[in-house]
Amino acid sequence: MSIAFPIVLSNISIPILGAIDTGVIGQLGSPIAIGAVGIGAIILSAVYWLFGFLRMGTTGFAAQALGRDDTLEVVALLVRGLLIGLACGSFVILIHPILFWLSFFISPSSNEVEMLALDYMSIRIFSAPAIISTYAIMGWLIALEKTKYVLILQLAMNGLNAALDFWFVLGFGWGVEGVAWATFIAEWFAFFMGLAICFAVSRKFPKIIWPLIFSKTKIIAILVVNRDIFLRSLMLEIIFVSFLMTSGKFGDVELAATQILLQFLHISAYGMDGFAFAAEVLVGQAVGKSNRFMLRDAVIKSGLWTFIIAIFLALVYALFGSVFIKLMTTSDEVILASEAFLIFIVLGPIVGALPFLMDGIFVGATRSIDMRNMMFLSLIIYVVSAYLLIDLYGFYGLWVALLVSYAARGISLLTRYPKLEKSIS
Repeated sequence: MSIAFPIVLSNISIPILGAIDTGVIGQLGSPIAIGAVGIGAIILSAVYWLFGFLRMGTTGFAAQALGRDDTLEVVALLVRGLLIGLACGSFVILIHPILFWLSFFISPSSNEVEMLALDYMSIRIFSAPAIISTYAIMGWLIALEKTKYVLILQLAMNGLNAALDFWFVLGFGWGVEGVAWATFIAEWFAFFMGLAICFAVSRKFPKIIWPLIFSKTKIIAILVVNRDIFLRSLMLEIIFVSFLMTSGKFGDVELAATQILLQFLHISAYGMDGFAFAAEVLVGQAVGKSNRFMLRDAVIKSGLWTFIIAIFLALVYALFGSVFIKLMTTSDEVILASEAFLIFIVLGPIVGALPFLMDGIFVGATRSIDMRNMMFLSLIIYVVSAYLLIDLYGFYGLWVALLVSYAARGISLLTRYPKLEKSIS
């Protein structure tokens, strides 16, 4: 609980910020503006989370190094992560015209939505080095069980972002661009704040040894694991991006409703991920110590709390989902469309608990090959399900296919767990 609870609060604040973004734009009463922010945010999130391997890989390797009492490698992993993050962010800025063109090429949205989304993305893309490097910072702090600092960092960033949302959009009337500038400023603020926190924490560790940071053996090991996690993240983002893009085929109102409902799924994911992150830390330490009993204990306790949180969230959505929707938009047609699909939001946490837990276990153990392969299987199952169910049930079929992909992720990784446990001496 000491590891997970700050992460739960920290993670929940992320989609709450997304809900605030949507809610502030929703006050303008324009489904087009809501859809533009939704499309722009999910495209950038998809791009950035392709580099989510930096957070996951840093946590897994640093937790294992800590389990081995290898403090030199713990510090080296932070510096490697920051260097990789800055390089990746700069690369994203360099190729962003291609990314934008490709995104809108496959987007089925209306011209009005696409133009506003482009305005939003053209501002936020220049915080790419900050947000990607912050993944490494957070992953490192999580591995060291310094999750209270992750909470402070996340709340500071999201609090500033929310305040600037209201100021820029409702105060200055900047609309979609106001939301983008608020996020841009908050992300760079979080990066520099994270650097300061890491500097304070690392004073208890040995000084940086640069030859160790650039060790060929260490770098190859990290690249192999990060490659597989990158491919896994890419396939996961393909599912979510295609889900949102496909929803746009049913109209701007349905797209706006999907954007609102996805905020609930994000809250669920980040809430349950708190204990998945705890599993990453404890499983990583167990692997570093080669302690099978410690591994099993971490899995059982993390799993118990993950499912408790899932049931709690499902009950909250069932009882108050309609109230939350009405707080996020003033458009009657978007409200009606959102309420029609609320059942999928209630089922989301329950179906999603197992895949989030298993992700945490396999990240901590750095079993990236299993994560990559099982994600590929889940992607195939999603594509087939969507193809069949959309023809039969339309928009409802698309939502069912998304939940099927959740179940496939969890069950497929669960079948690989016995082998993972047996590999620990």
